[in-house]
Amino acid sequence: MAQNERGARPFLRPGGPGARFAEAERAADARGTLRRLFGYFAGEKPAVAGVFISVALATLFGVLAPLLQSRAIDILAGTEQGRIGSVLLLMTAVYLLYCGAKLLQGRLSAGLSQRLVLRLRAQIFGKLVRLPVPYMDSHSHGDVMSRMTNDVESLSSAASMSLPSVFSGVLMIAGASAAMFWSCWQLALVSFASMLLTAVATRLLSGPVRRCSRTRQALLGELNGRVEEFVSGYRTVTACGRGERSAEEFCAVSDRLLRAGIQADALSGIFGPLANAVSNLTFIIVTVCGGYFAVEGIISVGVISAFLVYARLLGRPVNELAMVAGQLMSAVAAAERVFAMLDEAEEDMGGEDFRPGGGAGITFEGVSFGYVPGRDVLKDVSFSIPAGQKAALVGSSGSGKTTVANLLMRFYEPGRGRILVGGQDIAKVSRSSLRRSMDIVLQDVSLLSDTVRVNLGYAREGASDGELWLAAERGRCSALIRMLPQGMDTVLEASGASLSQGERQLLSIARSFAADPDVLILDEATASVDTRTEKEIQAAMREVMLGRTAIIIAHRLSTIRDADIILVMDGGRIVEKGRHGELMARRGRYWELCRLQLAGRET
Repeated sequence: MAQNERGARPFLRPGGPGARFAEAERAADARGTLRRLFGYFAGEKPAVAGVFISVALATLFGVLAPLLQSRAIDILAGTEQGRIGSVLLLMTAVYLLYCGAKLLQGRLSAGLSQRLVLRLRAQIFGKLVRLPVPYMDSHSHGDVMSRMTNDVESLSSAASMSLPSVFSGVLMIAGASAAMFWSCWQLALVSFASMLLTAVATRLLSGPVRRCSRTRQALLGELNGRVEEFVSGYRTVTACGRGERSAEEFCAVSDRLLRAGIQADALSGIFGPLANAVSNLTFIIVTVCGGYFAVEGIISVGVISAFLVYARLLGRPVNELAMVAGQLMSAVAAAERVFAMLDEAEEDMGGEDFRPGGGAGITFEGVSFGYVPGRDVLKDVSFSIPAGQKAALVGSSGSGKTTVANLLMRFYEPGRGRILVGGQDIAKVSRSSLRRSMDIVLQDVSLLSDTVRVNLGYAREGASDGELWLAAERGRCSALIRMLPQGMDTVLEASGASLSQGERQLLSIARSFAADPDVLILDEATASVDTRTEKEIQAAMREVMLGRTAIIIAHRLSTIRDADIILVMDGGRIVEKGRHGELMARRGRYWELCRLQLAGRET
């Protein structure tokens, strides 16, 4: 998927997700997925054993009941001797035990499925925090969330209902078959011949059902992605009058999901009626053949009665297994999507500790990089920023300024060249230690829906209240915090939506003070505020940059006049470097940018 200069994921387009659906419809390793899914039950052996035992008991009692019924009928018919009262009492006890075993099965399977969901969601979220930035930039956020919610919920349903049904069905078929062969093997063979049709049909339909299920899950992920994008960009959508267009795009995806859902459910729905038809056919065959065998004296009337019950008992699990096959195909499709995320390559956090020697000077040596192979955003970029100095990156949009910050934070790796910070090649430094020594203030401030205290100390765990208040004072937001209802303990609802853009920016700068980094990156930090607020932010920025190596990315050239060095970028290259006065005297690209801004034109 193409990406912009920042590496961010563009909005989805109506024709965009085709590649994902092609991937979703590819032949998948269903057996391997099932084996891996069953591996999650290894840590739940007591619960699995409990479910299996309860299913086995329910099956045993379900098979015994028709035998007792057959004997009761034969006693009443006078073809067998015995006490009818004792048989009826025993039959009642067997049915009660059957109900108890089924209740226990439901309770154990429900607990097992919820623990499975807990484990899977914990693994997925743990995976998310270890995934590299490019993964999140190139995947729909709604699709990622859909894997954690809808797909995991599908697996939960399979664990709580489908798997016990498989256990119960297999055991019931085995038990009923044994009882039928013991009672009359000729009639048993007649019954089984008709049921082969269900097995053949299930085999033929399972492939199309699995493919349709995968497509439906992929479409559901895209639908969630569109909803997430609409909600997060609601102001933009409303301001641009794109609400109707967004609704049309949503409905287009929803319609495709509807068609895929109907196709998947229709194919899955064939299992049930087909199994019912076979069951009814079996019932008719058993009735006719059983009557003939009774007339010939091969079996008694009680055996016919038992066979009719067994035919129903045998038909029910066959029917359930046929219907469960569709649910299991959906679960396999969901498991494939979950495992695909869990199998993604994690960000490599290994490497030596970052210990900048003699300060945190920054050097780029012949660095080239592109978000898309063959399309470099940076082209052989080389520059140096001495430790403790303030450098500014300027240039038109798409010239590669933010990409420099992405590479410096090791969100991405350069295609060629190397980057040194404090004399250390950051490719050999662990990302965690490198990022602990850096901080970035973005134009779009990200605040948590938590207290001000948590937000200020987010980049520095264990900071005391005194340190946080000092950071707030230096960040020019202490007065703002004191005006809040609970001060530092005020919860910022909706990630600080009640605060102005400038207030959120000041909190972000105060967070940088609390983090106390060696390298500070300011990416368009004043681009979205008014002139008065900009002056407050600039004053806070000047203080936070003191004694630190700082990189300022700015369109407003008035904010970087006092920079120690200005790097002018154009087309992914450094075309000029120097101080403000020097560059203006050269009357080159920087002079042109300043002239265009003064003329009121966009750069």
